[in-house]
This record gives sequence, structure tokens and C-alpha cells, in this order.
Amino acid sequence: MAETADVVESVKQGYAFEGAAIELGALLVDDEPKPEAAVRIPLSMVNRHGLVAGATGTGKTKTLQLMAEQLSAAGVAVFAADIKGDLSGISQPGEGNDKLLARTKSIGQDWTASGFPTEFYALGGQGTGIPIRATITSFGPVLLSKVLGLNDVQESSLGLIFHYADKAGLTLLDIKDLRAVIQHLTSDEGKDDLKELGGLSAATAGVILRSLIGFADQGAEAFFGEPEFDTADLMQQRDGKGVISLLELPNLQDRPALFSTFLMWLLADLFHDLPEIGDADKPKLVFFFDEAHLLFADASKAFLSAIAQTVRLIRSKGVGVFFVTQTPKDVPDDVLAQLGSRVQHQLRAHTPNDAKALKATVSTFPTSSYDLGEVLTQLGIGEAIVTVMNEKGAPTPVAWTRLRAPQSLMAPASAEQLTASVQASPNNAKYTAVIDRESAYEMLAAKVQAGAEQARTEEQAKQPEAPRPRAQKQEKSVVEAVIGSTVFKQFARSAGREIVRGLFGAARRHK
Repeated sequence: MAETADVVESVKQGYAFEGAAIELGALLVDDEPKPEAAVRIPLSMVNRHGLVAGATGTGKTKTLQLMAEQLSAAGVAVFAADIKGDLSGISQPGEGNDKLLARTKSIGQDWTASGFPTEFYALGGQGTGIPIRATITSFGPVLLSKVLGLNDVQESSLGLIFHYADKAGLTLLDIKDLRAVIQHLTSDEGKDDLKELGGLSAATAGVILRSLIGFADQGAEAFFGEPEFDTADLMQQRDGKGVISLLELPNLQDRPALFSTFLMWLLADLFHDLPEIGDADKPKLVFFFDEAHLLFADASKAFLSAIAQTVRLIRSKGVGVFFVTQTPKDVPDDVLAQLGSRVQHQLRAHTPNDAKALKATVSTFPTSSYDLGEVLTQLGIGEAIVTVMNEKGAPTPVAWTRLRAPQSLMAPASAEQLTASVQASPNNAKYTAVIDRESAYEMLAAKVQAGAEQARTEEQAKQPEAPRPRAQKQEKSVVEAVIGSTVFKQFARSAGREIVRGLFGAARRHK
């Protein structure tokens, strides 16, 4: 390794930025912090995205908390998934002690206890936070295919089903709406519509329907419906500070694909709605994508391609994305190549797979004087190997860094504090009450029923003497009567233009 003075000077110059920056910590040399060699990320480059990685228990969550605090203080809104509930303490001032103050003093941090403005959310209201929901229409076929675990052929077929619903003017608000459309297409009444779609077999539609029923049986219906969350609510300020939005994820192990894909829906919706702003002094929003490996696991090529495109283009809309996971190997190369900042915590090499992941991680860093294969297994808790993108877009020197301590509470907030925060939020009244409005489909049902009654009356008038046959089957449901009727089919063909869908096949109904 190079002489200590050379390393210190290299880091000192490499991280000497002109504009505002997020302070990460201080260079560490031979277990001695060098506060004069501060390690930071230029605020103007945060929208070039980043990666926070490391084994379980190495301090990733505290790094996320540290960055979120400073972004908020700079007026930048933050979104993060609170996997274990640990981040909720960011809303409360931290608790100092001698050990903490000795550490912060050694790295040149002027530590002051401080809480930050925070909103708490929960998917479908399953938790303490304000409910977040999406409609099936806005979620789109690609994201839904990822949640359902469909293969490429089935994903393509689901896209055709959405295409049919769009063309027919059938708004898909929740799971039962989509089920009704698929049931129609696989019924005798819908076989002509199925044939017209082309490329969609009855067998594949049946597989999708069964997957959807199983998905609903897991309780997923709570996540879809109205009121649909408006992602503009993630970009708020209070008293000059950016609001930190935390999404509670209870029972993550039961529905990992749903949670990770729902986060991608939020990001895709932001991409859909935000205008281009080009390069800015600071981002509008920084999105921390925790447990990122869940998003990419078993993903289709179309899904991965859409993620890569979203990450590549969303930076020009003022959004920075940081993926949080265990190793860079969890992130596809097309996405990893776009992550300008790297904060790598300790990795372990106890198994052959661990050793392989370690080798792959080392290969993703710029050339440095460190033996990263050795250093990455020696990092202490709260330490990381860091390299970021400087203000000119070039990588900074690789730096063994002792990270700063968060100023907020490094533990979960109390249940009373969470409840009080949620009840005081103006978004609570906006999203808590479930809306079961009369949709276009229900209005069509009433119209078709009236038409059907009129047609029946006219038919009876023509054949007054004809005996009425005894019913052999149970009378059709309103849903079956509507979507199988001639009146409905004629109306559907002229129901307006098809919904325009962007990345992931997602679309907004009300924007």
C-alpha cells in the first residue's frame, strides 16, 4: 500500500468538491481516522444513483439513515422501505453517549441530536402507516407478471389481456376486475374475442387466472384498488427540510416479489409523471431501494430491460436511486453500470459462493492501492469502502471510510409516536378510507341490463305462444351477462382509444 501521507492527500484532493455534498465519513488508515480527509458525495451527483451493499449486520441501514438525514437537511425528499422498522427512529432525535461522542469527534463530526420530518406508509394499510394502493390498470402487465411469477410466454399473454381490456374500455381497478375479464375470455361467450386477440391460448389464459386466484388468496387484494397513491406526495418539504417517506413492509418473507415489485411501480410512476429537468444542483427525490435482490430474482428479460431503462432515464427527471443489497452481484450489469456511487460494507467469505461474490465485488471497483479481496472481509461495523462520482463525472479514489453516526434515533420509534405521526398527517384522511366507486364497468352493467330487459320484452312480444323452457343451468351472473352480451360487445368496440402504456406497461387513469 502507498505511504500514508500519499493516501491521505489523494483522498483529500479527490473528495474536495466545490458545491454542497453529503458527508459520509473520514478516511481510515491503520485503524486511525483522518478527519482532514473527508469522504463525501456531491449533492449534484446523487441523481447519478448508487449502491449500498454489505453482509447482514454490517451497517447498511445506518448508512441509509445517515444519507437520508443529510438529504432531508438539504431540502431533498427521500423515500425508503423500512424492512425491519429500524428506520422509523429517523423521526426522533438521537440519544448521545460517551462512546458515540468519542467516535464522532475522532472523525471530525459535530454531532447534534436531531429528528427529521417523516411520513409513514404501509402497503394496503397492512400496518401502522398510511395505506398505499395501486390500481391493476396502473400497475400494468409486466410488473404484475413479475409478482405472479409468470414466464415469458405467459407475460406476453397477460399483456394481450390488458390490451383487450384497454380496447374494450374495461377499467381494471382491482384483482376481481382482471379475473372477470380473463374468465370472460376463457368462457364460451368470450371465445370469439379470445380468437381475435391472436397469440393468446385458452390454456395460457387459464394458467394466468389460476395464478391470479392464488395471489388473491394470499391477501393481495388489499394492495390493489382506490384511492390510488399519488407519487407526487413523496416530494414534499416542511420548514425547508425534505420529507422522508418510509414504507412499512410487514411479513416481507410471505410476499417478497409483491413488495419489491410494488417499489418498482412507485419508481415507474415517478418516471411517468415527472418532467425533464436535466442537470440540477440537487435532486428532487432520492429513492432507496432496499432488499434489491428480490426485485431482480427470476425476472424476465422484458422486466430487466425496463428497469435498466428507467434507472438510466429517471436521473434527468431529478430522481436518484440507491439500491441496497448484500453484494453487487445481486444487481444486473446493465443497472450496476449506471450506479455512480458505491458504499460497500463488509463481505464474508465463509463459503465458495461467498468467495465468488467477493471476487465479483472486487472486480467492480476502480484500481486502487488496496487489496480489496482482503480489506472487504476486514471492515468493521460502520466502516465501508467508498468511491463516488465527482462533480466532473469521474470516479473518486477508493477510500476505506469510517462512517458518520446518524443524528436521529438509531432504534425504532415507539408505537405511540408512529400512531401520533400517522394521525397528524394530512395524507391519512386522503388515503385511509377505501373507495369502492361506481366504475365504468358497473355503469355498463346497468346499461346492458336495461337493454337486455328491453330485448327480452321485444322477443316475448314476437312469440307470445312459445312455452318458456325449463332452466337447465343456474342463471348467469350480472358480470357474465354483461361481458357476454351483443350490446356490450358493440359498445366495447367503440369504447374509445386504447390506454397508452409506458415502461412496464404501466398507465395512469387519472393523469
